[in-house]
Amino acid sequence: MTPEKLVQIATENQEPDWVIEKRRMALDVVDELSLPKIQRFDFHNWQMTPDVKGNVTTPVTSNDDYELMDIFDAINKYPELMQKYYMQKVISPDENKLTAYHTAFMNQGVVLYVPKNTTVREPIEINLVQDAEKPFVAHVLIIAEENTHFSFIQKMTTSGDQKAIANCIVEIVAKNNSDIKYAAVDELGENVTTYLSRRAYVGQNASVDWSIGMMNLGNTVADFDTDLYGEGSHAEIKVVDITAGRQQQGVNTRVTNYGKHSIGHINQRGVIMDRSKLIFNGIGHIIHGASGANAEQQNRVLMMSSKAHGDANPILLIDENDVLAGHAASVGQVDQNQLYYLMSRGIDKKTAERMVIRGFLGDVLVSIPSKEIREQLVQTIERKLENGQKISENS
Repeated sequence: MTPEKLVQIATENQEPDWVIEKRRMALDVVDELSLPKIQRFDFHNWQMTPDVKGNVTTPVTSNDDYELMDIFDAINKYPELMQKYYMQKVISPDENKLTAYHTAFMNQGVVLYVPKNTTVREPIEINLVQDAEKPFVAHVLIIAEENTHFSFIQKMTTSGDQKAIANCIVEIVAKNNSDIKYAAVDELGENVTTYLSRRAYVGQNASVDWSIGMMNLGNTVADFDTDLYGEGSHAEIKVVDITAGRQQQGVNTRVTNYGKHSIGHINQRGVIMDRSKLIFNGIGHIIHGASGANAEQQNRVLMMSSKAHGDANPILLIDENDVLAGHAASVGQVDQNQLYYLMSRGIDKKTAERMVIRGFLGDVLVSIPSKEIREQLVQTIERKLENGQKISENS
């Protein structure tokens, strides 16, 4: 699509000048930028940047304690707020080819604004449904003012089985003394090639806890980043991933400690079946000056097939002396002694394998603070395992 055509479509959609200019500038540089780098994972031959035409309205619900808006409504209602935070403070449009593409062609999304000194007791939930007949370029922007406390649940699914592209970005601004618990269940379709980027800017004594269930059925590249800028800021990132068939997934999960006494913990668990591929990169970076910081991580992959390929790569970048940092990583096959014990009690092999998988993932699942999201994720895991076993039987 030419810049002139993009501007014409945005103008027809009655978008303000600053949004049109942001789109045009992103489109101007998209071909010059590189794809994001996922170590030990090559996706350069994937088709991830088709043209997008037209915007989609996202259904949302309102509440007296916060504002949850369709992103285009938010652009028109709160232009100053959106200019300050949308693809500005947390993620830059020109960060890589896929963030530029997202900025140029974003066609749906939601904005959550929680005002100062607000505690929301019930989880805030959204469900983004991709229409497989068109590209899905969805944006979620969460702005938590000072001293706010809430949980946010995001689910993504696909309607239709056509070959399609998904490019989804989540930006979180967690101001001082805010506490956000973000949970996601991703279940996009088998024929969907997906780019996921989730990032948080975390202020002084603020915390963001991520609980992410990556249950997509298609190929996926994911970039999860948390920037701990404030002193005493805190992040816990928990990722569960299952791959099956010939699926390929590459995941970067990074925490960067800028603030003194900031704490960032990563815990990733993956299960790979059939001929699938899963790469976990856990990256902990402590910047010079972040004294008293803590960066620890676990990256573990369970192989259910000798034909599968998995990597768990811990990376620690330490530029300060007075810190605590550590990592653990493993890639291995299912424990045959565990299987033998279960089968000796009359349990068939398929059921025994699924019990071992549930036990392997349990360490992460039980740490997810939301009971609702735990139950949803367990149900999704069961569907994914059932689908993987059917693939194995037919291959």
